[in-house]
Amino acid sequence: MKNHGLMSVGHGNFINAKKVVAVLYPNTMAVRRLKESVRENGHMIDATHGKRTRAVIVTDSGHVILSSNTPETLSHRLGDISGN
Repeated sequence: MKNHGLMSVGHGNFINAKKVVAVLYPNTMAVRRLKESVRENGHMIDATHGKRTRAVIVTDSGHVILSSNTPETLSHRLGDISGN
């Protein structure tokens, strides 16, 4: 079954992998400031379903997606989609 470039970010949620700019750890001050900024302008998407945020995904549209998967897991999924 072809996934059309969709990547699972956990809990049955998928994003367009072609739009991903970065996958970051959430525990740095810079990422915390980024999260606060996008929360204020309404561009944050929480896909954790109440679980701990383990990765922050930044898209080319400026949206930030919170995932309970680790950056390593998401990186492998991105690689599988892009064929790397």
